[in-house]
Amino acid sequence: MPLQGSLRIERMCQLAQVSRAGFYRCLKGRAEIKEEMEVRSQIQEIAVEHRRRYGYRRITAELRRRGMLVNHKRVLRIMREDSLVSAHPGTLFGTNFNRDLEVYLNLASRMTLTGTNQLWVADITYIRLQREFVYLAVILDAFSRKVVGWAPDRTLASRLPVAALQQAIDQRQPRPNLVHHSDRGVQYWSGDYLKVLQQNRIIPSMSRPGNPYDNASCESFLKTLKREEIHANDYQDLGHLYANIEAFIQQYYNRCRLHSALGYRAPEDFEKEIEQQSAVPNFAAATMSFSPGIGRAIDFI
Repeated sequence: MPLQGSLRIERMCQLAQVSRAGFYRCLKGRAEIKEEMEVRSQIQEIAVEHRRRYGYRRITAELRRRGMLVNHKRVLRIMREDSLVSAHPGTLFGTNFNRDLEVYLNLASRMTLTGTNQLWVADITYIRLQREFVYLAVILDAFSRKVVGWAPDRTLASRLPVAALQQAIDQRQPRPNLVHHSDRGVQYWSGDYLKVLQQNRIIPSMSRPGNPYDNASCESFLKTLKREEIHANDYQDLGHLYANIEAFIQQYYNRCRLHSALGYRAPEDFEKEIEQQSAVPNFAAATMSFSPGIGRAIDFI
């Protein structure tokens, strides 16, 4: 439908008591905002697709391959604003990087789960709002698929996943030797994040380089969240997004949504049934087949 309907632009300006120049400036501003959001969206998509390994030059090259003619200075500016610039050891968003922590193995693949609070899986995704991008960190209990911690923020700094982790710890009160699994994103290497794990005697585990399938259950949840909630709504701001995601996770996903992997039961129902069937406390020791090199990961706690 034409913007002015049956009216000429001159007549519209007269009725609205605005100048034609002002009208065209408004149109230009809207177009620029829309174009900027599209560029940001593509940058976010490329960064996530390549596990945040691409720097601004490679992302610029990929944008041009996709038909978007943007220069590398603009890409660098957007990546800096969205905390997507590749970080080097010692500069992880203001946190201290410890080179002794570079050897965390993939413990999740070695575990046979027998109960809750044995293995948590974590990941981060981005969400496009009307005029900005925000990020969402989540933590799931791998046994029940229940979301036990989550947090949105405008930044990818370590405070984002730390908030989700602290929420999970406060709600679940896990016993020592819980395994926390994530990809190798810099947020999970940060001193702030590893400090919380250490304080709560949680063992870090990380995916193999370049292998997203190691964290498949968490990524599956994020796909479900985007398909069933995020892509079905048009969020006005971060507050609007927070309210909707809270309702989706707490009232629907954890309590109502049936999971085929759980025998078509909701996560909370599954956990209750397991607790009722088990004669032992909720935390049952998971079994792992450790290699000789695993000792260094255990020494973390």
